[in-house]
Amino acid sequence: MTEQRKGEHLRINLEKDVRFPRLTTGLEEYRFVPNALPEISLDQVDLTTEFLGKKLRLPLLISSMTGGTAEAQRINYHLAEGAQAMGIAMGLGSMRVALEAPQWLDTFRVRHLAPDILLFANLGAVQLNVGLGAEDCQRAVDLVQADALILHLNPLQEALQVDGNVDWRGLLGKIETVCRTLTVPVVVKEVGWGISGQVARRLVEAGVTAIDVAGAGGTSWSQVEMYRAPTERRRRLCAEFADWGIPTAEALREVRATLPNTPLIGSGGLRSGMDVAKVLALGADLGGLAGPFLKAAAVSAEAVADLAAEMADVLRTVMFCLGITRIEALKGTPALRWVGPGRNPGGSQPAPDA
Repeated sequence: MTEQRKGEHLRINLEKDVRFPRLTTGLEEYRFVPNALPEISLDQVDLTTEFLGKKLRLPLLISSMTGGTAEAQRINYHLAEGAQAMGIAMGLGSMRVALEAPQWLDTFRVRHLAPDILLFANLGAVQLNVGLGAEDCQRAVDLVQADALILHLNPLQEALQVDGNVDWRGLLGKIETVCRTLTVPVVVKEVGWGISGQVARRLVEAGVTAIDVAGAGGTSWSQVEMYRAPTERRRRLCAEFADWGIPTAEALREVRATLPNTPLIGSGGLRSGMDVAKVLALGADLGGLAGPFLKAAAVSAEAVADLAAEMADVLRTVMFCLGITRIEALKGTPALRWVGPGRNPGGSQPAPDA
């Protein structure tokens, strides 16, 4: 059942339009104020950064996507090879299927192809309420030699699935137990509907090391589930939530304002190097992308590396044209201005309060 669902998710994401119909990331409401006299050389721009103690050549994460099918293995191999070539981070898809059916473990094992990357294992947080424990989380990490574990939150997706796990009682305490016992850092992410500042604070107080806001505006998993729905009534239910969520820019502002020192990943609807530059300027430490990398990985590892290289070119050019040489200086830069709906893109309005 899990393998079939993963295969359907992969096919739907590659073949169907699963974007939010109206809701956007909010990143389009921001513009950089160019520095016409940057007083630096393009060669001085340094894109290297560090996240969870590991050095990256680019502040970029291939967000968690897939695993557990033959096609997923090919895609994960391409993603890993591309990540290794470009020195970026990679998240694996949910590994529950590998714990339940070990024959699928090799679809997640990519360390032999990417010995140096920052690699994240991944499990659904709600699985802690349906049989998995801290020891299973550690086993998932060990099986793929991951540097950290992502626990993903997806209550709406579970509610929309016919066979979803909808008992989320007491989950924060179990996440705290995992954080206390695991030998690697724990990251918590949403799957595309965003994390609020209040929820992020509760998670960090429970011991979570980093937050991935995974905001709304990219892939809408309610749309994905709509294509899987077995009845018209279930399809209508999914359609009601087509524009549910916290836009990525809003979630980033709020979480960064609430937790100024917490490692933060900005993902959810990013499509370009310009989007990556904007989430970094809004306070993220890494920018995460899934959809564009999935489409590239369906072609080849070289296509994955080329996409990352293109984003690096854009990010480097943005920083040069702002007179910024280091990623750390890009974070929170006043050169990113909110223009908002109906505002003049050349205006100089500050960003709205978080």
